[in-house]
Amino acid sequence: MDALSVGINSECIQAFSDLKLGKKHKFIIYALGPDKKEIIVSETSTSDSYDDFIAKLPENECRYALYDFEYEISNSEGKRSKICFFSWAPDTAPVRTKMVYASSKDALRRSLNGVSTEIQGTDYSEVSYDSVLEKVSKGAGSH
Repeated sequence: MDALSVGINSECIQAFSDLKLGKKHKFIIYALGPDKKEIIVSETSTSDSYDDFIAKLPENECRYALYDFEYEISNSEGKRSKICFFSWAPDTAPVRTKMVYASSKDALRRSLNGVSTEIQGTDYSEVSYDSVLEKVSKGAGSH
């Protein structure tokens, strides 16, 4: 294992399963553990507020997150739901931290089967509700 790669705590997969299958969570925030050797679950929430989710993304620190994004489709097709994976790496985060998060993302992402959309954010405008809605709804009427 090289200096930048980290492990994934089994809680990460369990929390994802609880979100995806059990709908026990609306979102999950993942972070590097205190030893910087593994990705852990930092927080889970059942809040339906997208603003509550965004508020959990720290201004100067990297995070990964999953959000069960629900939205309405035009033409009265009803509600849709897509699980979004967020890679949050603000420009103001330390360079080394951003490197570790960037090099560890694929391992976490690959272990989460069923994620439909990936969102990369370096500032809050890139993870705004409207920005994410635009990404998840592309081609939504075509499935």
